[in-house]
Amino acid sequence: MTVKHLTQTEVARRWCLSPRTLERWRWLGQGPAFLKLGGRVAYRLEDIEAFEAAQTRDATSSPQSPHAGIPAAVTA
Repeated sequence: MTVKHLTQTEVARRWCLSPRTLERWRWLGQGPAFLKLGGRVAYRLEDIEAFEAAQTRDATSSPQSPHAGIPAAVTA
């Protein structure tokens, strides 16, 4: 099985975010799971897709996810 990895820049582009936002989320312990490989950060595509699925809501009044403070735009 081949595992696809994305860079911070690729994830930021996918979600229309600044790469610095992902850096801040990592520092705060929020956002998707990531790998630290030497000095590099990588995200598994399956972790990104799972994080997106966890952000799905039926209404704006739906309970907030455990990733509080992360904008709903991440699911785009």
